[in-house]
Amino acid sequence: MNKSIALVRMSLAALILAAISSSCGSSETKAESQKNEVTPEPPAREAVALKKEKLSTSFKTPGELMAFQQVDLYAKEVSFVKKLYVDVGSQVKAGQLLATMDAPEISSRLAAAESRIKSQEAIYQASKSNHDRLFETSKTPGTISPNDLEQAAARKNSDMAQLEAARSAFNEVTITRGYLEIRAPFSGIITTRNINPGAYVGPSGKGSEFPLFTVQQQDHLRLVVSVPEAFTGYLRNLDEISFTVRAMPEQRFTAKIARLAGALDLKLRSERVEMDVRNPNKKLLPGMIAEVNIPMPARDSSFVVPKTAIVNTQEKVFVVRVTNNKAEWVTVTTGRELDGRMEVFGNLKAGDQILKIANEEVREGSEIKNVKTIAE
Repeated sequence: MNKSIALVRMSLAALILAAISSSCGSSETKAESQKNEVTPEPPAREAVALKKEKLSTSFKTPGELMAFQQVDLYAKEVSFVKKLYVDVGSQVKAGQLLATMDAPEISSRLAAAESRIKSQEAIYQASKSNHDRLFETSKTPGTISPNDLEQAAARKNSDMAQLEAARSAFNEVTITRGYLEIRAPFSGIITTRNINPGAYVGPSGKGSEFPLFTVQQQDHLRLVVSVPEAFTGYLRNLDEISFTVRAMPEQRFTAKIARLAGALDLKLRSERVEMDVRNPNKKLLPGMIAEVNIPMPARDSSFVVPKTAIVNTQEKVFVVRVTNNKAEWVTVTTGRELDGRMEVFGNLKAGDQILKIANEEVREGSEIKNVKTIAE
């Protein structure tokens, strides 16, 4: 019995010793394994070296084609249409007769003015002859008193003034009669005709609700666009632009910037820009809407970074600059964009390392290791 108990105790002791030995070996193996483990390096972050470039872009905007010159012609005097010489679509030259009017009262005024001239000429000739005789007679002392001679001279001068007034009135009526002929002020095309022979016409609001004719110059057009404030600094006179119209989408036309308004529209915050368009074959028509492509070449160099390097938050827009392995948020303003790259302006200098891909998770002042500078 005692031997059995002793054997059991010896077996238990052996098992305990074996367990302790196994535990010590496992601990020693784990510790050894931990010593041999190497901490992995953080993944490399790509950065670009900041440099200045000239970024040339373009701006697309709708524009309107307008006649270079356009005028609505009204009758100057109340009259009736006598004869028409042109119609819609007629090509006219500057000074060409378009229509004649009839106003009998003007003819009567002209005849009366002509008669008055003849009457005043006769009166003047009589007073002049009387003065000349008195003057010749006064050369003999004592024959004509000085007072009579002075009165004759005054009468002659008065009659001369009346004659000049009559001639002026005649010229005025003659000019008025000229208004009965409607002529083209410049070469162009008749695009509107609102009258027929016998129609009663007059100045706007006095017989003519609509103009007699509308004349447009179409061989030379204006292309008018409104350029937003942000892009006005890139425009220059004589810059060439291209545009298309819906009527001929496959054909591209060119024009040159001719006039800049030099001020912004207070409602649209944009500048009116006009281009001259030569249109000798008259394919383009006033009123067409054009899709305009305005090139905006860079005038000066600026810093350009990948668009992914720019972080846009509610508080600010910034890029992350790496300085001595530390992240630095640099506030910037953005400019033009082209092919995934964008102009930036801020407290930056050439050679600065800017993270190519940045976000808010890269905190200000955080440590950045394993930075790899790549070429852009």
